[in-house]
Amino acid sequence: MNTDPHFFSRRAFLGRSAQGLGAVALGSLLGREAAGKPLPFPGVLSNLHFPQKAKRVIWLTMAGGPSHLETFDPKPKLAEMHGQPMPESFTKGQQLAQLQGQKLTCFGPQHPFAKFGKNQTEICALFPKLGSVLDEICLIRSMTTDAINHDPAHMFMNTGSQIAGRPSMGAWVTYGLGSESSNLPGFVVLTSLGKGGQNQPIAARQWSSGFLPSRYQGVQLRSKGDPVLYLSTPKGVSNSQQEADVQTIAALNRHHDALAHDPEIATRIAQYEMAFQMQASVPELMDLSKEGAASLELYGCQPGDGSFASNCLLARRLAERGVRFIQLYHKDWDHHGGVKEGIELKAQEIDQACMALLTDLKQRGMLEDTLVVWAGEFGRTPMSQGGSGRDHHNKAMSVWLAGGGIRGGLVYGSTDELGYAAVENVCTVHDLHATMLHQLGIRHDAFSVKFQGLDAKLTGVEGANVLKKILT
Repeated sequence: MNTDPHFFSRRAFLGRSAQGLGAVALGSLLGREAAGKPLPFPGVLSNLHFPQKAKRVIWLTMAGGPSHLETFDPKPKLAEMHGQPMPESFTKGQQLAQLQGQKLTCFGPQHPFAKFGKNQTEICALFPKLGSVLDEICLIRSMTTDAINHDPAHMFMNTGSQIAGRPSMGAWVTYGLGSESSNLPGFVVLTSLGKGGQNQPIAARQWSSGFLPSRYQGVQLRSKGDPVLYLSTPKGVSNSQQEADVQTIAALNRHHDALAHDPEIATRIAQYEMAFQMQASVPELMDLSKEGAASLELYGCQPGDGSFASNCLLARRLAERGVRFIQLYHKDWDHHGGVKEGIELKAQEIDQACMALLTDLKQRGMLEDTLVVWAGEFGRTPMSQGGSGRDHHNKAMSVWLAGGGIRGGLVYGSTDELGYAAVENVCTVHDLHATMLHQLGIRHDAFSVKFQGLDAKLTGVEGANVLKKILT
């Protein structure tokens, strides 16, 4: 190891004079150790910009691109025009995905809609249990996105950019606010696959920390088998032996940090310590058998079944334990064909679970400070693809929010009569991110990190608006 005093003074002085995040994180760790008890990790925002309405986020990602026309956006005119040519006035000069240059035919909604809630809001009749809690939900029918293919669309929805390497929204939130849990990550990801079997890959870069320190990246928990790979204690190694190893490694890392002052060293210390804590906390978290029959019946799941319903129940348990950002991915929404049958399967898989999550959070007094978001990466075309499906579409999609200071029972925005494009209160992904940050107490345009000479933000540089009309 280099002990030259010039090496110490140059590297340490430059790092400490910048007051880097590594010093903050390391100081936090040392403070925890000195106090003799674990404490939650703080974020970099010591003073919030707004009153905090939401303390945590549960983001439900419907991977593949749900059709708004078979879920939350009724279009009787499209039903009337089923089988007729799509009017050219809607599509001329517009970007399409796989339908570009093909004959475009109107494809009516494949399922009836029904009215729910005090305001008798129409949603697809396949979602009656979600309809039973519609008064808790703000339904946005005017969401748009910039991307039209799966991977860049996921990147845009998760990071505000189609370019890989940017921090995900979960990383931004935990970087700003820290975590209320000392034995679980601040950002956790769960995935599930539907019965349709379209197992499109979800890349880990969707929950990356990008240019933020790596301790803020999402940690994927698997609902079947080992929840976290390589987390289990090796055979023949006791907890006391492993704890001694972790403490020794941390001491070596601190000594190196005193010389190099690299923020990633503080991350390394934190991650070793977190992994050791998780060896006890994760098995207890994942054991749904302790929930009791009533809770399992509410969600419609069984312990260890790996379903979206089980992941919704795990999301509530993670929220209870102080995890700041919880993201669920449910795959198999890419209905280029068989959209009628596909949506039937999806409704069976998510309808009860989404209702149960909102009901459970409300019963426990947690919904008021938990922001729940339901969204895909884009919508689907009102034109037919292959006679039974719909193509990717970025000009219209539906999302919904609940809890965390969001007005329930509200429909915000609308699309045109055929559901091709958002026309009223048009909402962008940046607007959605700005609104999420606002409810967490963060002013989106004042929350940035210097990267490649620019003030990088989750909401980008194009501009974003907080959707104030949907807030309480």
